[in-house]
Amino acid sequence: MVTIELTLEPVDNLKLARLCGALDENLRQIENGLNITINRRGALFTLSGLPARVRQGESALRHFYAQSGEELAREDIQLGLVEISRNGDSERGAAPVLVTRRAELHGRTPRQVEYLHNIQNHDITFGIGPAGTGKTYLAVASAVDAFEREQVERIILTRPAVEAGERLGFLPGDLAQKVDPYLRPLYDALYDLMGFERVAKLFERSTIEVAPLAFMRGRTLNNAFIILDEAQNTTPEQMKMFLTRIGFGAKVVVTGDLTQVDLPRGNRSGLREAHKVLQGVRGLAFTEFHKEDVVRHPLVARIVEAYDQFGATRDNKENKDKGDEHHGEADG
Repeated sequence: MVTIELTLEPVDNLKLARLCGALDENLRQIENGLNITINRRGALFTLSGLPARVRQGESALRHFYAQSGEELAREDIQLGLVEISRNGDSERGAAPVLVTRRAELHGRTPRQVEYLHNIQNHDITFGIGPAGTGKTYLAVASAVDAFEREQVERIILTRPAVEAGERLGFLPGDLAQKVDPYLRPLYDALYDLMGFERVAKLFERSTIEVAPLAFMRGRTLNNAFIILDEAQNTTPEQMKMFLTRIGFGAKVVVTGDLTQVDLPRGNRSGLREAHKVLQGVRGLAFTEFHKEDVVRHPLVARIVEAYDQFGATRDNKENKDKGDEHHGEADG
């Protein structure tokens, strides 16, 4: 543990107030995000914690103070902490610029930057990794960017309609209404990147289409940007069917998390199989995200890490128990 003192200069009381936030809310976010302690007296800040974290805290305070000419929102603090803790600032200049309603949108970790480059430079890109790494959102942003630049004529978003560990029972309405809840994350990303009214008009003209994976069978998709989300819940047959729908001028992104397969027990994941089968195929790219790439509330990264550690401990224990049983049988 170390303690350092930092004075932010030139002293500006308005910028200090914006940096700290109401009731020091922003400082508490920085503390929680980096697991350090911050005390303040005027423009003098005292930071305590692990050396690497304290250095990141110092960088965060300097960074946000420089940005506090305007009000700092909660999201600004959280995303800024991700970049600082992942050293993402050095990668920002290399990240592709995307044409969306969110002018500040860019890859915030080296793997996110790699992912965006892969999408732009390959006809098919796989994004595989845990929740919160930006797989789906950056894919939709890339689709919007390609559409705005007139590189594609339409956007098609699809995902398998598999219940996430729940049994929802009977759902009212026609087939489109029944699968709508499964596709909601894709709608949310579109609304955020293009605006509700524009998305609604593009839906009316069928320029944007959101459909369950079952609707892809028998189609050939030309001049379109196609995203298959939650691909870990496809079967190998569905994955092959989807990948062979690709037509001329099409670009495809497949996203999924191999740790969250919701298929019935005994069914193989089409994404897992594709990851093995398609390695080395020209025109394809794989980006594999890790917990370090989580770009959400700082707690999300900690939750992912905690589950990873728990899974590793459980697997080790199960392997040890099996070894003990084997030795017992041999002794007997």
